[in-house]
Amino acid sequence: MAYRKTPAELRRLEAAREHLVARATEVVAEVGWAQASVTAVADAAGIAAGSVYQHFSSKSALAVEVFRRAAQREVDVLGEVLEGDGDPAGRLRRGVVVFARRALENQGLAYALLAAPAEPAVGAERLDFRRRYRALFAAVIGEGVAAGLLPDQDAEIAAAALTGAVGEVLVYPLSTSAVYDTDRLVTRLTAVALRCAGAAPDRSAAH
Repeated sequence: MAYRKTPAELRRLEAAREHLVARATEVVAEVGWAQASVTAVADAAGIAAGSVYQHFSSKSALAVEVFRRAAQREVDVLGEVLEGDGDPAGRLRRGVVVFARRALENQGLAYALLAAPAEPAVGAERLDFRRRYRALFAAVIGEGVAAGLLPDQDAEIAAAALTGAVGEVLVYPLSTSAVYDTDRLVTRLTAVALRCAGAAPDRSAAH
């Protein structure tokens, strides 16, 4: 009969896996994907490098798990705002502000999620999550168009332009140690995002 792990053993393994992913996320935020070696992650987690492979088949598999979890948190937060209360333009504005501020408050991880050089498996995940961001933006823009609160437009195209603009504007500030006026950057980024959807910045800012 094949050996079956006890519930206590399964809980210990799950806890060890969660600890490993948390430490790996911290390492990626600090040094990026390329430098987040199995050895570096194992050292951060306080385990032997070989123990990493008890939980993940490869460095790539661990990197994908780190990316998915971190990116999903951002998608969830953005979704809460965009699907929350208020008119579509106001929610769109709040969504961009929240996304940008969260990124600028955790630069290392945000840069890793948005643009840092990574292996192909992580790159594929990045493209998938960009589609998720775009879908969230498209939904709120489409709602605004249907309600007559935003100009008639292709919501998918507008959302793609908005998603690209937000990412591109944030990439350089996230990748440099230079000091930025965060409030000014977020205000200007939000104005660009609203223009992508045809919303008036002064009107939306009141919500």
